[in-house]
Amino acid sequence: MDSPHGAAVKAEDFGLKGPRGWAFRGIGIDAAPGSLIAVEGPSGSGRTCLLLALTGRMKPTRGHAEIDAHRLPKKMAAVRRIAALAHVPGVNDLDQALTVAEQLREGALLQRRYDAPVRALLRPRAERRARAAARIDEALAAAGLDLATLPKGERTSVRDLERLEAVRLSVAIALLGSPRLLALDDLDLKLSDTERTEAWALLRSIAAAGTTVLAVCSEAPADAVVLRTSPKEPDAAQAPGAPEAPVTVTSAAPDRKITWGSAAKSAPVAAAGSATEAEAEAGPDTAATAGNDTANDTANDTENDDTKGADDEVAEAGRA
Repeated sequence: MDSPHGAAVKAEDFGLKGPRGWAFRGIGIDAAPGSLIAVEGPSGSGRTCLLLALTGRMKPTRGHAEIDAHRLPKKMAAVRRIAALAHVPGVNDLDQALTVAEQLREGALLQRRYDAPVRALLRPRAERRARAAARIDEALAAAGLDLATLPKGERTSVRDLERLEAVRLSVAIALLGSPRLLALDDLDLKLSDTERTEAWALLRSIAAAGTTVLAVCSEAPADAVVLRTSPKEPDAAQAPGAPEAPVTVTSAAPDRKITWGSAAKSAPVAAAGSATEAEAEAGPDTAATAGNDTANDTANDTENDDTKGADDEVAEAGRA
């Protein structure tokens, strides 16, 4: 793959509040381009919502962030153009009915249709196919996925892939567009210790090549810039039986600047979901298809952040 200049990731008092309370709040980070960033925390602490907000797929309601100088929430579409999602459950799952080759060709087709220059669509068909094949080969090499090692080669069904192989495939598809920020959810889910080590080695290699990497996990490696999300201690004034409200703090690797988030002083709220609960946090709308950036930009620049909240923004999450 080409080595794009990675996107710097900065945030200050970054937060998102949905219909059922805060998904996350008080986030602060200052990560250089090409960093390996780990969002660490227990399931249900707002990790996925934070990932989607930092990649322009959900609209924050407090503070601001800058991704490669594109300020959120005003420039969500610009952030989406430089940030690619690998596997995020419930947002861009791999199609279990396809073969690996079909999934890769579909990814290349969508990337050319929505992200490539218009002139790319005017090239002869043979040239387009050759370029797509070359991009796929480069992406597979960067993701460390050798199709020859699969049970049926490129004709292996996606449903038959091992968990780590599926992670590598989703990363390869995300890399087809040479993003400046690569994000993926639940990296270490259902991985053995050995597989987890391999997965982090893969992400380190991508970051070393110049792409900033943002990964949700339950336990971050020591060399990553770390964003920690955790549930808040129960409030004395909280109604009995009500769920805890999450509060988020941030930290970094020992050799990096540490910025701590703080809890907002507000009435007790219910805990927000993460991972596959991201859509429930944001309301009934689900991920919208690619190609709506212009309309979304106009709406995002005029919406009132306090009244809209996260329920409208999960509609942005479908763009990988």
